[in-house]
Amino acid sequence: MFSALRFLWNATRGYRLRPWRSPFLRWRIETFSGKKAETLTARGVMGFLWTTRGEMVQFLRWTGEIQDEVRKRV
Repeated sequence: MFSALRFLWNATRGYRLRPWRSPFLRWRIETFSGKKAETLTARGVMGFLWTTRGEMVQFLRWTGEIQDEVRKRV
């Protein structure tokens, strides 16, 4: 859970109160789903996160595992 929050915190840097406006988060959604980043609204981002929540949880767990492996090697 902590790794998921850390990813979201880093992904929305500069846009913490409006994460749907984050260029990085928009780009990630565009590359994952194919939806155009320019057309994403707050409703579109939240809807995307809700419909793909299972896949997002898997992704965030995976990023946490990768970060743990990196820390072990350093």
